[in-house]
Amino acid sequence: MKKKICYIAHPISGDIEANLKDLARILRFINMLEPGDVRIIPIAPYYADIIALDDNNPLERKRGIENDTALIMTGVFDELWLTGDKISFGMQEEIKLFRSLGKPIVDYTNKI
Repeated sequence: MKKKICYIAHPISGDIEANLKDLARILRFINMLEPGDVRIIPIAPYYADIIALDDNNPLERKRGIENDTALIMTGVFDELWLTGDKISFGMQEEIKLFRSLGKPIVDYTNKI
């Protein structure tokens, strides 16, 4: 079975607790999909930094974004999936990075 590693982008800032809860729901949903020809491996690398770092502290937020950018730039992700109820500023930046790598971007906002 083929596997596809997908970066799951989701708005986080604002109501961080509610957004993390929704992200967890989406990650579970994707993980529980019955595989067809391709098994989707959903990854949200910023999840750990949001828990460990203070999003309201500009230096810590910058560090989390730098961590995320470095991981995206490795090319490990096959696709970018946009989720949640809107495309946030952070997601727009992730879109730019994936476009620069020539990777597919799939818009699932308001769909999962």
